[in-house]
Amino acid sequence: MWDPRLVAMLLGRGFQVVRLDHRDVGASTRFDALGVPDVGRAIVRRLLGRAVAAPYPLTALADDVIGLVDHLGLGPVHLVGVSMGGMVAQLVACRAPDRVASLASIMSTTGARRYLPTPRALRALLAPPAPDQAAYVDGVVRTFRIIGGTLPRDEPALREMAAASWRRGPSRVGAARQLVALLADGDRTRRLAAVRAPTVVIHGDRDRLIPPAAGRATARAIAGAWWVPIAGMGHDLPPAAWPQLVDAIARNAARSPSWGRRDSNPHDLATLGF
Repeated sequence: MWDPRLVAMLLGRGFQVVRLDHRDVGASTRFDALGVPDVGRAIVRRLLGRAVAAPYPLTALADDVIGLVDHLGLGPVHLVGVSMGGMVAQLVACRAPDRVASLASIMSTTGARRYLPTPRALRALLAPPAPDQAAYVDGVVRTFRIIGGTLPRDEPALREMAAASWRRGPSRVGAARQLVALLADGDRTRRLAAVRAPTVVIHGDRDRLIPPAAGRATARAIAGAWWVPIAGMGHDLPPAAWPQLVDAIARNAARSPSWGRRDSNPHDLATLGF
């Protein structure tokens, strides 16, 4: 989901970039033996404030990231997460503060129940699975037309990204297990008080899937967090937003005591994005 041109901009600011497939999608391990969760029931229970049973917790995805950081022999990383990835990144910063040099939580949320998507955005997210690559690509474009903002999208590049995602291996069932995991995780507001890494919270002011108020709440929950709204951006990363996005990530990373140190670990400037 990370456009190579955006990655190149991060490289140009002195980062190394590690991208990953979460468990259950792409080239990562699948957990099909855990079955297919009832997403509709999970959403209703979450809206009612009831416990949600998930095949695995969202903290398992955070532990996957921690395991990858350790496996690659990285020092503290500048951790960047978008949407669900932002929720995972928040949990990594809570659970393994020694692995996180800085945190960027983008178009994400504390998990509080009051930050709800618009009905149209939710329907787009829960659209029926595509039977083939062409239908999948068309579906991705339709979804981003709904959840995206007013900044212009590069639809040819979006189609290329969607096609690459299809070839890499989407999993409707795996995505359902991920969604139920984040619903089951509940409200992280109190847990976020444990985050010690320099943090920037970035959100589009036209986000219909996760409202900007959810981003503002995240910034309030983390001591010293920097709030960066991006005008016209929705639940997407359009090219027009990249300069502001990259600048915010780099400026926040520069607040870390490890920024610029190359004496102990050649990987300590890595950015882990997902």
